Amino acid sequence: MKVLKFGGTSVGSAERIKNVAKLVNERGKNIVVLSAMSGTTNTLVEISDYLYKHNIDGAKETINLLEKKYFNTISELFDNDADREAATTEIKACFNYIRSFTKDLFTIFEEKEILAQGELMSTAMMNIYMHSIGVKSVIIPALDYMRTDKNGEPDTQYIKQKLVALLEKYADAEIYITQGYICRNAYGEIDNLQRGGSDYSATQIGAASNAEEIEFWTAIDAIH
Repeated sequence: MKVLKFGGTSVGSAERIKNVAKLVNERGKNIVVLSAMSGTTNTLVEISDYLYKHNIDGAKETINLLEKKYFNTISELFDNDADREAATTEIKACFNYIRSFTKDLFTIFEEKEILAQGELMSTAMMNIYMHSIGVKSVIIPALDYMRTDKNGEPDTQYIKQKLVALLEKYADAEIYITQGYICRNAYGEIDNLQRGGSDYSATQIGAASNAEEIEFWTAIDAIH
């Protein structure tokens, strides 16, 4: 089994999501690691900056624009109403969660929860699309196994133990889909592996699963 990591550009549009789905389906049973759609994390940072500055109107306007982009992608990605509705429900829940932070005190902890939404949305759309084309994929949630220790470094023993258990739990899956970048810290709070962290996620997943190989499908040079 291999780890196939795709950057934000690779899942940056409906057409590219379809291309990735076709590619990974042809490759057989592997672990697919996805970044957020291109531009999403930058926009989530922008939303967070508005919230730090208590500019609620700016935050809401930016949230609405990003949400519209995702809904347009869903319209182009899915051919039938049931799949379109399933994807819309998933994405709408993420954006409603982001909106919930426009009402209360905003700190770095809330920012990290907002930043996690990009990868959660890209993997949700990919998983629903895979099902729509008859592929038995399953999401392995990164927040259930990817963790850093008290020094902010990957807790490799924990990652291996939890990831292997999840892979065994869903042994019948044809493709595993998981999020790059996001994790929990030693205290169980949502955190991330910093910018470029999806590459770091892929290396940790490859090591923990004893993968045959880790492939990086990306628009940038080298591993970040």
